[in-house]
Amino acid sequence: MIYPLIDLAGLGLVGLAAGFIDTIAGGGGLLTVPSLLLAGLPTIAALATNKLQSSSGTLTASLTMIHKKQVKLPTVAGAFAMSFTGSLAGCWLVQHIPPHHLDVVIPLVLTGIAIYFVRNKTAGEHLGPPRIGIWLYRLCVVPVIGFYDGFLGPGTGSFFGLSGVALQGETLVAATAKAKLLNFASNSAALLAFLASSKIVWLVGLAMIAGQITGAYLGAHVMIRGGARLIRPLIVVMCLAMLLRYAVQKGLLGL
Repeated sequence: MIYPLIDLAGLGLVGLAAGFIDTIAGGGGLLTVPSLLLAGLPTIAALATNKLQSSSGTLTASLTMIHKKQVKLPTVAGAFAMSFTGSLAGCWLVQHIPPHHLDVVIPLVLTGIAIYFVRNKTAGEHLGPPRIGIWLYRLCVVPVIGFYDGFLGPGTGSFFGLSGVALQGETLVAATAKAKLLNFASNSAALLAFLASSKIVWLVGLAMIAGQITGAYLGAHVMIRGGARLIRPLIVVMCLAMLLRYAVQKGLLGL
């Protein structure tokens, strides 16, 4: 299929916006997946191409966080491996079980995240005591979120960020910074699975990568400067936007 230059440029701009938003609050797939489908890509090709371009964004954000000393790589190596492993398992399972089995879970989790940050207006502004041990977090919580990303994906960055604040007592900036690396791990695992299936539309993916890298780089710097006061409301907005999209897709609003 031939894609006009103007369409590729438009998808590049979508990638830029998605990379910026996804780095700060998660939910960039709200923009990219529908745009890829509107561009005429089959569903599997859209999902595969989305993982290619989103992986470039999370990699850029991760490298920026490391460079800005917001996160130290050795401290997340174990969690990185568990996120990668969980995502591989999710990628394998989604080929055998339709993802609609998560139809009830997703809106509940997204609603929970939004309520948590609305009710806890100072959540993540300061370090707090961890509610579970670091090894329990790495061996149980991280691979489950990674599994979700490989199985379905929307909101993974928000899930990682919330888990860091609520379960590990991290500041929202630190949790979001670490979430970028864990999200890159789960994205890259899913990308490897899609590479094996040869479903990626490379021309479209490369056009969006250029935008993703730029958006993620800018988003990382804005996130560091804006801190929890910027991240918190954006997470709530993106969770509500994902809930709205879910409701529209399922015909719950009569649209």
